[in-house]
Amino acid sequence: MQRIYMVLLIIFAILFTETYVVHAEEKNVQQTYSERMGLYKKFQAVTQIPWYYLAAVDQYERNVRRIRRDIPDDEGIIGIYINSDMWAGPLNPNKTDQDIYSIQLFGGIGMDGDGDGLADQQNGEDVLYTFTQHFLASGTDHESIKIALWDYYKRDISVDVILSHAKLYQTYGKLDLTQHAFPVSLNSNYSYRSTWGYARSWGGRRSHEGTDIFANYGTPVRSTCYGVVEIKGWNRLGGWRIGIRDISNTYHYYAHLNGFADNIKVGQVVEPGQVIGSVGSTGYGPPGTAGKFPPHLHYGMYKDNGNIEWSFDPYPHLKAWERQERNK
Repeated sequence: MQRIYMVLLIIFAILFTETYVVHAEEKNVQQTYSERMGLYKKFQAVTQIPWYYLAAVDQYERNVRRIRRDIPDDEGIIGIYINSDMWAGPLNPNKTDQDIYSIQLFGGIGMDGDGDGLADQQNGEDVLYTFTQHFLASGTDHESIKIALWDYYKRDISVDVILSHAKLYQTYGKLDLTQHAFPVSLNSNYSYRSTWGYARSWGGRRSHEGTDIFANYGTPVRSTCYGVVEIKGWNRLGGWRIGIRDISNTYHYYAHLNGFADNIKVGQVVEPGQVIGSVGSTGYGPPGTAGKFPPHLHYGMYKDNGNIEWSFDPYPHLKAWERQERNK
């Protein structure tokens, strides 16, 4: 009896510890979101640039820094990266210079955003203020900001992604948009396994850039994320397909659909669990071609690092989202 009692105590202690850790992590994440939103709103008041554009640039830069190896990881509250030469001045011998006068003397752009007299490259307020004054200073309306972003990034995809992020933030009025859902209802008849990277011969030799989820014709297909519809229509290989970009700059690709949900269009904001289409067997031919293979959803995930985009294995994410949804 005493042994059973001790076992129960140990199990309770483990469960309590795990619950405490999870809640502590969630609290820290929410605190970070709150601090960031405070800065965005502060500089919206100072610059008249809507907070969701500031949040979008910051999120885009943070996403890029987390998958690039040629720039430092983001460690502060703000993820925007301005290199040392640009911040302190290309000829400044002190690349960590924080003196606003010597920075100006050497042609640097670093500025004091929090009023402490220093231009600290590690200070989120200084970075955010510097970015708005030098790169978003041409106007506060949508078109002016779009032009300013293109002047800075010189890349259409980067601008589109940032504006997509801004649209999400504006729509929901919050920063926490990282929740996910499984692509089909867990109550439906479906099956899948890891096939990313497998050889494919249909339509020419290539590797499989996704996971196939087999289900009945017409099974509703759901958005796995908060995102913006980036592409919709026919693809010779993918058939009727939809591409959605989320707040982490992940592109979610749904192919071989039987059709689309009503009113789904390019530029539309969607959320986890929202029906966007249905399972089919379209593709490998001109528009309307179907039935060359069993009905299934091809689901792919792609990342962009500011220079190139590549696919990665969605299977672990699908398993995690399926498990999370079952646990609910």
